[in-house]
Amino acid sequence: IAALISQTDIIMGYLNEHGLSLTLSVVALSVAILMAFLVLVILRRSTHRWALKLKDLIRGLLDGILSIFKMKRKWSFIGHTFFIWGAYIVMFWVIKYTVPEIADLGLGELLVAFIAGSFAMTATNGGLGLYPIAVSASLAIFGISAASGDAFGWIMWISQTLMVVIFGAISFLLLPLWNRSK
Repeated sequence: IAALISQTDIIMGYLNEHGLSLTLSVVALSVAILMAFLVLVILRRSTHRWALKLKDLIRGLLDGILSIFKMKRKWSFIGHTFFIWGAYIVMFWVIKYTVPEIADLGLGELLVAFIAGSFAMTATNGGLGLYPIAVSASLAIFGISAASGDAFGWIMWISQTLMVVIFGAISFLLLPLWNRSK
């Protein structure tokens, strides 16, 4: 949220150039919030099979989030979570120097691309295909060419995917040995 707020002027300028005014954005956001509220009210009162499944899904998500506070070592978990996200942000910062056009971007601009990439990761399996497109589109807001944005997006996706595969394989091999010695 801080990244988006810090880049509000640039993002709003980009949206205005493409025909989306502040008024239209506020109206659209208000309608979306109202619709979400109405859906929640309808879900709460409905006994339809699909509504019950959706309620169970939402309840399960909330239980999962709240289970963090019931863990034995919750602060260790939260600390490691922040460390992992911080490492991803540092990865963005370091890899920005591989594409000359992106090397001059600040942390705020990179965080916007990071957020776009994070949403893309959740939308498809591992962000396959969509991650570089989302990163490139978010960098276009700051005047980065499509070629440089695509290159940066693909470099980021490949490096993150390789990191997960390599460290996952190492963990797969070493964790049984580690646990056997305990």
